[in-house]
Amino acid sequence: MKKILIIEDNQDVRENTADILELEGYEVASAENGIIGVERAKELLPDVIVCDIMMPELDGYGVLEALNKNSQTSSIPFIFLTAKTEKIDMRKGMNLGADDYLTKPFTETELLEAIQGRLKRHDFLRREFSRSIEGVSQFIEAASTYLELDHLSRDYKPVKYTTKDLIYMEGDAANTLYFIESGVIKTFKTTEKGKEFVTGLCGPGHFIGQLSLLSDNGTYIESAAVLEDAVLYEIPKLDFTSLIKENNVVANKFMGLLSNNLVDVQELMVNVAYATVRQRTAKALLDIYEQRILINDDDNGISIGREDFAGLIGTATETAIRMLTKFNEEGLISFGVRREIIIKEKKTLEHIVMFG
Repeated sequence: MKKILIIEDNQDVRENTADILELEGYEVASAENGIIGVERAKELLPDVIVCDIMMPELDGYGVLEALNKNSQTSSIPFIFLTAKTEKIDMRKGMNLGADDYLTKPFTETELLEAIQGRLKRHDFLRREFSRSIEGVSQFIEAASTYLELDHLSRDYKPVKYTTKDLIYMEGDAANTLYFIESGVIKTFKTTEKGKEFVTGLCGPGHFIGQLSLLSDNGTYIESAAVLEDAVLYEIPKLDFTSLIKENNVVANKFMGLLSNNLVDVQELMVNVAYATVRQRTAKALLDIYEQRILINDDDNGISIGREDFAGLIGTATETAIRMLTKFNEEGLISFGVRREIIIKEKKTLEHIVMFG
């Protein structure tokens, strides 16, 4: 049973509001002023707080500020109850973090809809979704319910790709978001001279194509190719844009799920721009190893083509080969039977990344 706390100094309003909510099956507690309300909120940890603004002892703004300072109460949905309708008062409450406003006198329907809306939003925000196709499907199902949308897909089919398959090319119409169930995908941009600059290596649980779907020109801003046999799920652009554009709450939640490797891409760009080739080589080796992407199970070595590795560190293939050879001569790495790269001195590579 959901708990509602009413903080209201007018006894009639307080009792009438409590009666309406109790008849709907809510467990209701009440407080006659702001100071008592803050203490009751900390004690009961209700699911929603309905609070008047103009009260003696401590007004509604003070109540909200006090609850925001407490980690246990700061995320409780908060609805202001007020007879004041000036926009400046509403804006002040929203800036403090209020979720909604009810203006007195309010109807029973308005009250119940406000409570149900806040509970629905809060339940959605608290849910955690795994980075798997099941988690993605569950998210879309929950978002569809939250947004009351019925056109979103709920059942995505796996598509198999083999090594060297091209998933999409830079400049193609961006119509699909891809979720990687298994395998390894490289994303890359091609320079005017035809050389590849690898912008990312993505493995299970990663998405590709999301930045392209958010761009204004409607085309993929990079290419994507398979480095290791993969299974991908294709999510239509309409589903993606509906989740991003319909509602800020859903958009923020979805972007959190999508943001898997966007920070890594940004770090890669900075690394290529400012680090030495030696530092970039060491960092790329460590990143691939720690992400467990392209790892050979037999000897724990990194299986990546020299051209792809050169594209990852933003240098010519010959330069990348020379640097790997030098690392081998220094005893930092060794080469396996199939030329996979085996890391021997992880701490030394970390030191190179930091200090060159």
